[in-house]
This record gives sequence, C-alpha cells and structure tokens, in this order.
Amino acid sequence: MAFQAALAVLFLCVATAKDTGMVTFSGAEFEMTCPLEGTWHKNGKEVGRNMDSYKNTYKSETRGLYHCTYKEPDGDKDVKYYFYVKGKACANCVELDGLTFLLAITVDVVATMTLMIFIYKCTKNKSSAKPTQTPKLPARSGGHAPPSTSSPYEQLNPRTRSDDPYSVVNRMG
Repeated sequence: MAFQAALAVLFLCVATAKDTGMVTFSGAEFEMTCPLEGTWHKNGKEVGRNMDSYKNTYKSETRGLYHCTYKEPDGDKDVKYYFYVKGKACANCVELDGLTFLLAITVDVVATMTLMIFIYKCTKNKSSAKPTQTPKLPARSGGHAPPSTSSPYEQLNPRTRSDDPYSVVNRMG
C-alpha cells in the first residue's frame, strides 16, 4: 500500500515538471515552446521569427503540424523541432496542475481523519441507557410446584403470553 502511494506521488510530481519543447493549453489558447530562439513555421509558411515560444488561439484552422528552426549553439547547423497541435480547449476551462490536485487530495484525507477522530472521541465516553430491571418475584416457599394435569390444548396464561407481532394467530374467515 505504501509503495502504491509513493508511486502516485511520484507520478503527480513528474506531471508538474516543465520542460522546453512542449505544447501547453490554457483556456482557449495554446503555447509551443522551442528549446532555443528560432523561426516558427506552419505548413511551410513562416508564422513567427526570433521567438522561443509561439502563442495562438486554438481553433480548427490553427491545429496541425508546426516546427521551429533554430541554430545549434556550438555550430551552424539548423535544427528543426516539430510539434503537432491537436486538443480540446475552451475559454471557461480551468487548468488543474498535479500539485494542486495532490494538495486537494491531502487536505481531504486529513479533514476526513480529523472528523473520524472527533466522532470517535465524542462517542467513546457516552454510554447507552441501562435497561430497567424487572421486579423480582418473591421466592416461593415449599419447594417445587405440583405437576400439572392440564390438557395440551388449554389456554395459555395471559401473564406469560408474549405480545410479539408473530405470537398471535389470526383466524381468517
């Protein structure tokens, strides 16, 4: 169990890490980040120059294949870094990163445990009402009662008859 929790925390932390060369969506906009400053192209047409990131509003006509071209720092070789933009975006969406999600789960677990401890402490000291004691009949003198010679079909004594719901026979018809 502890291994699974540690693995979940690790994945949430990795998800929050930012790196260059990626596409991020925020609301109805997207942003592409190139490792170095360069020229941005879409479908062979230049869309930006001398920028390390390119922002645009996401629509059906803005999705597709982009690339940035930049020069390597130690040489004159041009490097192309490709991006394919396709996703779902909306103006009223709220982005929830991994750290915020982890914080919400942690607060929820701590609040639940606190509430459980509070309820346990409050109910631990309370005792239920003690049942009332039935009055004891006076002891009979003279030993055992004489054996009864009654018929098996004789009426029951009303004082010893049970009043439970299924102890009464209802005659139909």
